[in-house]
Amino acid sequence: MEQAVGESVVHRRGPKRLPLLIAGITAGVLCAAFLSVCAIATYGSVIWPHTTLLGVEVGGLHIPSAAQKIGAALPDMELAVYPYDQDGSPSREGDPEFTLPLEDLYPDANAQELAENALSAPRSGGFLANGAAYLHQLVTGESKALSGCVSLSGEQANADAKTLVQKLTLAPADTAYQLGKSTVDVTVARNGRALDQDTLVKLLSGGEWAEDLALDVPYASQEAKVLSAQDIYDAVSGEVKNAGWDAASGAITPEQVGAEFDVTSAQKLLDDAAPGAAVQIPATIEYPKVTAQELKGVLFRDVLGTYTTHVGGSAARISNVKLASASVNGAVLNSGDVFSYNTTVGQRTLNKGYQAAPAYVKGETVDEVGGGVCQPSSTLYLACLLANLEIVQRSAHRYVPAYVPKGMDATVSWGGPDYQFRNDTDYPIRISAVYSKGYLTMKLIGTKTDGTYVKMTNKVLSTTDFKTVYQEDDTIPAGTEQVKVTPYTGYKVQTFRNLYSKDGSLISSKLEATSDYKVRDKLILQGPKKASASASGSTSEIPAETGSGTGDAGTANSGAAADNTGEGTGTDTGAAA
Repeated sequence: MEQAVGESVVHRRGPKRLPLLIAGITAGVLCAAFLSVCAIATYGSVIWPHTTLLGVEVGGLHIPSAAQKIGAALPDMELAVYPYDQDGSPSREGDPEFTLPLEDLYPDANAQELAENALSAPRSGGFLANGAAYLHQLVTGESKALSGCVSLSGEQANADAKTLVQKLTLAPADTAYQLGKSTVDVTVARNGRALDQDTLVKLLSGGEWAEDLALDVPYASQEAKVLSAQDIYDAVSGEVKNAGWDAASGAITPEQVGAEFDVTSAQKLLDDAAPGAAVQIPATIEYPKVTAQELKGVLFRDVLGTYTTHVGGSAARISNVKLASASVNGAVLNSGDVFSYNTTVGQRTLNKGYQAAPAYVKGETVDEVGGGVCQPSSTLYLACLLANLEIVQRSAHRYVPAYVPKGMDATVSWGGPDYQFRNDTDYPIRISAVYSKGYLTMKLIGTKTDGTYVKMTNKVLSTTDFKTVYQEDDTIPAGTEQVKVTPYTGYKVQTFRNLYSKDGSLISSKLEATSDYKVRDKLILQGPKKASASASGSTSEIPAETGSGTGDAGTANSGAAADNTGEGTGTDTGAAA
């Protein structure tokens, strides 16, 4: 009974131990297998699977094969450098900005040593940890890039960091532009960047770049000056100007180019361009005729026109002529400038040294402060005609003056008529006004580009003779006469500007001006008549002006006016001439 029972017990327990036995055996096999993997991972001669070194796949290779593969790739290996603003995130979009050959970066690289490192580098953990890492890499197929097996010496890291700083440092480049033939050529602004060498040394020494031969380099951005399309337009648009002369500094002023373009379209081109890119903005560009370089050799080289008049009259009048001429002397007009006699000379006052001299006021001759200042303006006018310059404003005297040919005078008055001319040449013009030994000479000095010259002629259209008027005056002795008002014959005169070529051929003849001079009757005062008939006395006179018909004022380098033999040459508006 007991035996049966015992047998029955043995029979019931057998099936329960089998699964345990199987599990134990399986566990033992797995454990042995894992230990074998750990042994392979830790002591094997084959590099772990899916392992890359410097971008070369060496997984599953023995050292000789890995060394051969790495050695074949080494000559073509380059470190790709990707700079990024340290205020942002690294980005490897596009091509690297700079590459550094591995043989420069890592001159001591040895394929055999690198292969050995590729074998040993992953075995950094313990026996079991190596096995677990090996299995994970084997099963998942994840590639393991090695960096720790590549390291640079401190000396090499410093040298490479210095190279990278030199190559990647950029000074800020402001927006720059220049004018082309039909475009405004713009270089878009590019910010600068500064690199820290110590940071680069750490990055290179760490060896992270060995994973994929790529290095993210942080830098500090330095802002460049950005010009908008409107800024550029404001700078290059406007009036075209030739190079000129600055009398204040005594230096040539640069030329100015004019450019016109659509600002809105230009701004879009700039916005779409990359930093530092070259952009061409379509434009209409006009260049000046004379540059500063061209002006240097021809500045104030030639006498364009000159005229000389004799200065007569009282000492006060001569003094006024000299004073006004001194104000004009040395004045410079750049191309396009307009000269104003009144603006240049200023108001004629006693404080400025002007004196009272004969002038016309409402048709009568009186002593007026500044009498005589019309002679410099008239002499200058005739010099301008002979220089073939554009006359902007000119008025004839009320009565014909004698120091220039008829129709070639220019009266002036403060608050009244002004004499103005324009420098319509391409070069600066300087006025020379010199008084010497009773003669006033006006010269226009500039740059002559051809051999043309001017002769002025006049034509008297009509003449109005003056009458002699007698008037009794009890204040003078009986039987005597005294001339109170000197006479002037009236004239209507046309003047002509005749332009000749260098060989003397007439190029053109144009009407310059029509001058209408008033007539002024001669007034003689007579004393009371004597009781007995007797010959009355008379006073002889010299006419105030002589000559009529067609005259020639000379060329730009010859001719002088007749002496002023009349009284009170000037204007009837209150300023003397």
